[in-house]
Amino acid sequence: MTTPLHTPLCDLLGSRYPIVQTGMGWVATPELVAAVCNAGAFGFLAAATLRPEDVGDAIAEIKQLTDRPFGVNFLMDAPGADVITESIIAHRVQAAGYNRAPSAELITRLKDAGVVCMPTCGAVKHAVKAEKLGADAIVVQGGEGGGHTGSVPSTLLVSQCADAVRVPIVAAGGFRDGRGLVAALAFGAKGVAMGTRFVLTRESPVPDATAQRYLQAGVDDVVVSTALDGMPQRMIVNELLRELESKGGVARLWLALRSALALRKTTGASIPDLLRSGLAMRRHERMSRAQMLMAANAPMLAKRAMQDGDPVGGYLPSGTVAGVIDDRPSCEELVARIVSEAEAILKDLGS
Repeated sequence: MTTPLHTPLCDLLGSRYPIVQTGMGWVATPELVAAVCNAGAFGFLAAATLRPEDVGDAIAEIKQLTDRPFGVNFLMDAPGADVITESIIAHRVQAAGYNRAPSAELITRLKDAGVVCMPTCGAVKHAVKAEKLGADAIVVQGGEGGGHTGSVPSTLLVSQCADAVRVPIVAAGGFRDGRGLVAALAFGAKGVAMGTRFVLTRESPVPDATAQRYLQAGVDDVVVSTALDGMPQRMIVNELLRELESKGGVARLWLALRSALALRKTTGASIPDLLRSGLAMRRHERMSRAQMLMAANAPMLAKRAMQDGDPVGGYLPSGTVAGVIDDRPSCEELVARIVSEAEAILKDLGS
Protein backbone atom coordinates (compact mmCIF):
# COMPACT_ATOMS: atom_id res chain seq x y z
CA MET A 1 0.00 0.00 0.00
CA THR A 2 1.32 3.45 -0.93
CA THR A 3 1.86 5.82 1.99
CA PRO A 4 2.52 9.59 2.04
CA LEU A 5 6.17 8.80 2.84
CA HIS A 6 6.56 6.79 -0.37
CA THR A 7 7.06 9.66 -2.80
CA PRO A 8 8.23 9.85 -6.43
CA LEU A 9 11.73 10.47 -5.03
CA CYS A 10 11.72 6.95 -3.57
CA ASP A 11 10.89 5.49 -6.98
CA LEU A 12 13.50 7.63 -8.71
CA LEU A 13 16.32 6.72 -6.34
CA GLY A 14 15.25 3.22 -5.36
CA SER A 15 15.20 4.09 -1.66
CA ARG A 16 12.65 3.02 0.92
CA TYR A 17 12.27 6.48 2.41
CA PRO A 18 12.50 10.02 0.92
CA ILE A 19 15.54 10.91 3.01
CA VAL A 20 18.87 11.83 1.41
CA GLN A 21 22.32 12.11 2.98
CA THR A 22 24.30 14.83 1.25
CA GLY A 23 27.80 14.37 -0.20
CA MET A 24 29.82 16.18 2.47
CA GLY A 25 33.57 16.34 1.84
CA TRP A 26 35.68 14.26 4.27
CA VAL A 27 32.47 12.95 5.89
CA ALA A 28 30.44 11.08 3.26
CA THR A 29 32.70 8.03 3.20
CA PRO A 30 31.79 4.56 1.92
CA GLU A 31 31.00 3.45 5.48
CA LEU A 32 28.56 6.30 6.12
CA VAL A 33 26.92 6.00 2.69
CA ALA A 34 26.39 2.26 3.11
CA ALA A 35 24.95 2.70 6.62
CA VAL A 36 22.52 5.34 5.36
CA CYS A 37 21.38 3.15 2.48
CA ASN A 38 21.04 0.05 4.67
CA ALA A 39 18.77 2.13 6.92
CA GLY A 40 16.41 2.77 4.00
CA ALA A 41 17.55 6.28 3.07
CA PHE A 42 19.76 7.32 0.14
CA GLY A 43 23.43 8.26 0.57
CA PHE A 44 25.87 10.17 -1.62
CA LEU A 45 29.60 9.48 -1.63
CA ALA A 46 31.71 12.66 -1.51
CA ALA A 47 34.03 12.40 -4.52
CA ALA A 48 35.23 16.01 -4.53
CA THR A 49 37.76 15.25 -1.79
CA LEU A 50 39.03 12.06 -3.40
CA ARG A 51 41.58 11.63 -6.16
CA PRO A 52 39.50 11.05 -9.30
CA GLU A 53 41.27 7.77 -9.97
CA ASP A 54 40.31 6.53 -6.48
CA VAL A 55 36.57 7.10 -6.86
CA GLY A 56 36.02 3.75 -8.53
CA ASP A 57 37.59 1.95 -5.56
CA ALA A 58 35.38 3.89 -3.15
CA ILE A 59 32.29 2.94 -5.16
CA ALA A 60 33.36 -0.71 -5.07
CA GLU A 61 33.81 -0.46 -1.31
CA ILE A 62 30.25 0.81 -0.89
CA LYS A 63 28.99 -2.12 -2.96
CA GLN A 64 30.71 -4.51 -0.58
CA LEU A 65 28.87 -2.92 2.35
CA THR A 66 25.37 -2.60 0.88
CA ASP A 67 23.25 -3.94 -1.94
CA ARG A 68 21.11 -0.80 -1.92
CA PRO A 69 21.38 1.96 -4.58
CA PHE A 70 23.46 5.06 -3.78
CA GLY A 71 24.89 8.15 -5.43
CA VAL A 72 28.17 9.98 -6.01
CA ASN A 73 28.53 13.72 -5.52
CA PHE A 74 31.27 15.68 -7.33
CA LEU A 75 32.18 19.07 -8.79
CA MET A 76 31.74 19.24 -12.53
CA ASP A 77 34.25 22.06 -12.96
CA ALA A 78 36.98 20.39 -10.91
CA PRO A 79 39.98 18.53 -12.35
CA GLY A 80 39.13 14.90 -13.12
CA ALA A 81 35.36 15.40 -13.39
CA ASP A 82 35.36 13.37 -16.61
CA VAL A 83 37.17 10.51 -14.86
CA ILE A 84 34.62 10.52 -12.02
CA THR A 85 31.77 10.58 -14.53
CA GLU A 86 33.11 7.48 -16.24
CA SER A 87 33.51 5.71 -12.88
CA ILE A 88 29.88 6.48 -12.04
CA ILE A 89 28.76 5.03 -15.36
CA ALA A 90 31.07 2.02 -15.32
CA HIS A 91 29.95 1.00 -11.82
CA ARG A 92 26.26 1.63 -12.60
CA VAL A 93 25.78 4.09 -9.77
CA GLN A 94 22.16 5.10 -9.32
CA ALA A 95 22.58 8.88 -9.08
CA ALA A 96 25.05 11.70 -9.60
CA GLY A 97 24.98 14.83 -7.47
CA TYR A 98 26.64 18.09 -8.45
CA ASN A 99 26.29 21.84 -7.97
CA ARG A 100 29.04 24.20 -9.10
CA ALA A 101 29.19 25.02 -12.81
CA PRO A 102 27.14 22.13 -14.26
CA SER A 103 28.51 20.73 -17.52
CA ALA A 104 25.90 20.06 -20.19
CA GLU A 105 28.27 17.57 -21.78
CA LEU A 106 28.76 15.53 -18.60
CA ILE A 107 25.06 15.67 -17.73
CA THR A 108 24.19 14.30 -21.17
CA ARG A 109 26.78 11.54 -20.75
CA LEU A 110 25.28 10.56 -17.39
CA LYS A 111 21.69 10.68 -18.58
CA ASP A 112 22.48 8.61 -21.67
CA ALA A 113 23.83 5.95 -19.30
CA GLY A 114 20.67 5.99 -17.20
CA VAL A 115 22.17 7.79 -14.19
CA VAL A 116 19.76 9.97 -12.18
CA CYS A 117 21.04 13.56 -12.24
CA MET A 118 20.40 15.42 -8.98
CA PRO A 119 22.09 18.83 -8.59
CA THR A 120 21.93 21.13 -5.57
CA CYS A 121 20.67 24.69 -6.08
CA GLY A 122 20.26 27.69 -3.81
CA ALA A 123 18.09 29.94 -5.95
CA VAL A 124 14.95 29.58 -8.06
CA LYS A 125 16.72 30.66 -11.25
CA HIS A 126 19.39 28.03 -10.71
CA ALA A 127 16.73 25.33 -10.25
CA VAL A 128 15.04 26.37 -13.49
CA LYS A 129 18.36 26.22 -15.32
CA ALA A 130 19.18 22.85 -13.76
CA GLU A 131 15.92 21.40 -15.03
CA LYS A 132 16.63 22.69 -18.53
CA LEU A 133 20.06 21.04 -18.43
CA GLY A 134 18.46 17.70 -17.62
CA ALA A 135 18.12 17.38 -13.85
CA ASP A 136 15.84 14.51 -12.80
CA ALA A 137 15.44 15.89 -9.26
CA ILE A 138 16.83 18.98 -7.55
CA VAL A 139 18.10 19.42 -4.00
CA VAL A 140 17.08 22.93 -2.94
CA GLN A 141 19.17 24.26 -0.06
CA GLY A 142 17.83 27.19 1.92
CA GLY A 143 19.87 29.63 3.98
CA GLU A 144 19.81 27.35 7.05
CA GLY A 145 22.09 24.87 5.29
CA GLY A 146 25.77 24.44 6.12
CA GLY A 147 28.77 25.49 4.04
CA HIS A 148 28.22 27.83 1.10
CA THR A 149 24.72 29.18 1.55
CA GLY A 150 22.29 31.83 0.45
CA SER A 151 19.96 34.14 2.35
CA VAL A 152 16.50 32.78 1.49
CA PRO A 153 15.04 30.47 4.19
CA SER A 154 14.19 26.90 3.22
CA THR A 155 10.52 27.52 4.04
CA LEU A 156 10.29 30.04 1.20
CA LEU A 157 12.83 28.69 -1.28
CA VAL A 158 11.49 25.13 -1.34
CA SER A 159 7.93 26.16 -2.13
CA GLN A 160 9.14 28.67 -4.75
CA CYS A 161 11.20 26.02 -6.53
CA ALA A 162 8.42 23.44 -6.28
CA ASP A 163 6.21 25.89 -8.19
CA ALA A 164 8.91 26.75 -10.73
CA VAL A 165 9.97 23.28 -11.94
CA ARG A 166 8.29 19.98 -12.77
CA VAL A 167 10.94 17.57 -11.44
CA PRO A 168 10.90 16.45 -7.78
CA ILE A 169 12.32 18.90 -5.26
CA VAL A 170 14.32 17.68 -2.26
CA ALA A 171 14.34 20.16 0.64
CA ALA A 172 17.67 20.86 2.38
CA GLY A 173 18.73 23.31 5.07
CA GLY A 174 17.29 22.98 8.57
CA PHE A 175 15.97 19.41 8.46
CA ARG A 176 16.68 16.79 11.11
CA ASP A 177 13.50 14.97 12.17
CA GLY A 178 10.04 13.71 11.26
CA ARG A 179 8.45 17.11 11.76
CA GLY A 180 10.80 18.58 9.18
CA LEU A 181 10.06 15.79 6.72
CA VAL A 182 6.30 16.36 6.97
CA ALA A 183 6.80 20.12 6.65
CA ALA A 184 8.95 19.65 3.54
CA LEU A 185 6.23 17.52 1.93
CA ALA A 186 3.70 20.25 2.74
CA PHE A 187 5.93 22.83 1.07
CA GLY A 188 5.87 20.79 -2.13
CA ALA A 189 9.12 18.81 -1.79
CA LYS A 190 9.20 15.07 -2.33
CA GLY A 191 11.76 14.44 0.40
CA VAL A 192 14.51 15.96 2.53
CA ALA A 193 18.29 16.06 2.28
CA MET A 194 20.35 16.32 5.45
CA GLY A 195 24.03 16.96 6.01
CA THR A 196 24.67 18.10 9.58
CA ARG A 197 22.26 15.53 11.03
CA PHE A 198 24.22 12.70 9.36
CA VAL A 199 27.53 14.25 10.46
CA LEU A 200 26.37 13.46 13.98
CA THR A 201 25.73 9.74 13.59
CA ARG A 202 27.83 6.90 14.90
CA GLU A 203 28.89 5.80 11.42
CA SER A 204 30.15 9.28 10.57
CA PRO A 205 33.97 9.38 10.45
CA VAL A 206 34.11 12.75 12.22
CA PRO A 207 36.46 12.44 15.24
CA ASP A 208 34.92 12.74 18.71
CA ALA A 209 36.68 16.03 19.49
CA THR A 210 35.05 17.66 16.46
CA ALA A 211 31.67 16.01 17.01
CA GLN A 212 31.61 17.39 20.56
CA ARG A 213 31.97 20.95 19.24
CA TYR A 214 28.87 20.36 17.09
CA LEU A 215 26.91 18.85 19.96
CA GLN A 216 27.86 21.70 22.30
CA ALA A 217 26.88 24.43 19.83
CA GLY A 218 23.73 26.46 20.33
CA VAL A 219 21.72 28.00 17.52
CA ASP A 220 23.47 31.33 18.06
CA ASP A 221 26.87 29.64 17.65
CA VAL A 222 26.12 28.79 13.99
CA VAL A 223 26.79 31.87 11.88
CA VAL A 224 27.37 33.01 8.31
CA SER A 225 30.79 34.54 7.55
CA THR A 226 32.77 35.50 4.46
CA ALA A 227 36.11 35.34 6.29
CA LEU A 228 36.96 31.83 5.12
CA ASP A 229 36.96 32.28 1.35
CA GLY A 230 35.12 35.50 0.60
CA MET A 231 31.82 33.69 0.00
CA PRO A 232 28.99 33.36 2.55
CA GLN A 233 29.64 30.20 4.55
CA ARG A 234 27.53 28.87 7.42
CA MET A 235 29.71 27.42 10.17
CA ILE A 236 30.14 26.99 13.89
CA VAL A 237 32.03 29.82 15.55
CA ASN A 238 35.45 28.63 16.73
CA GLU A 239 38.98 29.86 17.27
CA LEU A 240 39.84 29.64 13.56
CA LEU A 241 36.92 31.83 12.52
CA ARG A 242 37.74 34.46 15.14
CA GLU A 243 41.35 34.50 13.94
CA LEU A 244 40.35 34.82 10.28
CA GLU A 245 37.95 37.67 11.01
CA SER A 246 40.76 39.56 12.73
CA LYS A 247 43.29 39.06 9.91
CA GLY A 248 43.92 41.38 6.99
CA GLY A 249 43.66 40.51 3.32
CA VAL A 250 47.33 39.65 2.86
CA ALA A 251 47.29 37.12 5.71
CA ARG A 252 44.14 35.49 4.31
CA LEU A 253 45.66 35.20 0.84
CA TRP A 254 48.80 33.62 2.30
CA LEU A 255 46.57 31.04 4.01
CA ALA A 256 44.81 30.50 0.68
CA LEU A 257 48.12 29.78 -1.07
CA ARG A 258 49.00 27.16 1.53
CA SER A 259 45.51 25.66 1.23
CA ALA A 260 45.81 25.47 -2.57
CA LEU A 261 49.13 23.64 -2.34
CA ALA A 262 47.63 21.22 0.19
CA LEU A 263 44.60 20.66 -2.05
CA ARG A 264 46.91 19.93 -4.97
CA LYS A 265 48.69 17.28 -2.91
CA THR A 266 45.45 15.72 -1.65
CA THR A 267 43.56 15.54 -4.96
CA GLY A 268 46.52 15.04 -7.29
CA ALA A 269 45.52 18.07 -9.36
CA SER A 270 48.23 20.06 -11.09
CA ILE A 271 48.64 23.82 -10.70
CA PRO A 272 47.23 24.42 -14.23
CA ASP A 273 44.26 22.18 -13.32
CA LEU A 274 43.55 24.22 -10.20
CA LEU A 275 43.84 27.46 -12.14
CA ARG A 276 41.40 26.24 -14.79
CA SER A 277 38.99 25.13 -12.07
CA GLY A 278 39.32 28.48 -10.30
CA LEU A 279 38.67 30.42 -13.50
CA ALA A 280 35.60 28.28 -14.19
CA MET A 281 34.30 28.98 -10.68
CA ARG A 282 34.91 32.69 -11.14
CA ARG A 283 33.10 32.69 -14.48
CA HIS A 284 30.05 30.70 -13.35
CA GLU A 285 29.72 32.11 -9.82
CA ARG A 286 30.86 35.67 -10.57
CA MET A 287 33.65 35.51 -8.02
CA SER A 288 36.18 38.25 -7.47
CA ARG A 289 39.88 37.47 -7.94
CA ALA A 290 40.33 37.32 -4.16
CA GLN A 291 37.43 34.87 -3.77
CA MET A 292 38.85 32.68 -6.51
CA LEU A 293 42.26 32.62 -4.84
CA MET A 294 40.74 31.71 -1.46
CA ALA A 295 38.55 28.89 -2.82
CA ALA A 296 40.87 26.15 -1.55
CA ASN A 297 40.51 27.31 2.05
CA ALA A 298 37.14 25.65 2.68
CA PRO A 299 38.01 22.06 1.67
CA MET A 300 41.44 22.01 3.31
CA LEU A 301 40.44 23.72 6.55
CA ALA A 302 37.39 21.44 6.71
CA LYS A 303 39.74 18.44 6.42
CA ARG A 304 41.62 19.70 9.47
CA ALA A 305 38.44 19.56 11.56
CA MET A 306 36.40 16.77 9.97
CA GLN A 307 39.15 14.27 9.28
CA ASP A 308 42.16 15.26 11.37
CA GLY A 309 40.13 16.01 14.50
CA ASP A 310 41.22 19.62 15.10
CA PRO A 311 38.05 21.66 15.83
CA VAL A 312 40.17 24.60 17.01
CA GLY A 313 42.26 25.15 13.88
CA GLY A 314 39.80 23.66 11.39
CA TYR A 315 36.63 24.91 9.72
CA LEU A 316 33.32 23.56 11.09
CA PRO A 317 30.73 23.71 8.26
CA SER A 318 27.29 23.37 9.79
CA GLY A 319 23.63 23.89 9.24
CA THR A 320 21.72 25.84 11.86
CA VAL A 321 20.25 22.55 13.09
CA ALA A 322 23.50 21.78 14.92
CA GLY A 323 22.18 24.09 17.61
CA VAL A 324 19.28 21.72 18.36
CA ILE A 325 21.03 18.35 17.95
CA ASP A 326 22.23 16.72 21.15
CA ASP A 327 22.82 13.05 20.32
CA ARG A 328 24.76 10.77 17.97
CA PRO A 329 22.52 7.82 17.00
CA SER A 330 23.30 5.15 14.45
CA CYS A 331 21.97 5.80 10.94
CA GLU A 332 19.45 3.01 11.41
CA GLU A 333 18.18 4.56 14.64
CA LEU A 334 18.04 8.03 13.12
CA VAL A 335 16.13 7.07 9.98
CA ALA A 336 13.70 4.87 11.93
CA ARG A 337 13.08 7.72 14.36
CA ILE A 338 12.42 10.23 11.57
CA VAL A 339 10.02 7.89 9.80
CA SER A 340 8.17 6.92 12.99
CA GLU A 341 7.74 10.55 13.99
CA ALA A 342 6.58 11.57 10.51
CA GLU A 343 4.04 8.75 10.36
CA ALA A 344 2.69 9.67 13.80
CA ILE A 345 2.31 13.33 12.76
CA LEU A 346 0.55 12.42 9.52
CA LYS A 347 -1.81 10.09 11.40
CA ASP A 348 -2.54 12.81 13.94
CA LEU A 349 -3.20 15.38 11.22
CA GLY A 350 -5.49 12.93 9.43
CA SER A 351 -7.56 12.37 12.53
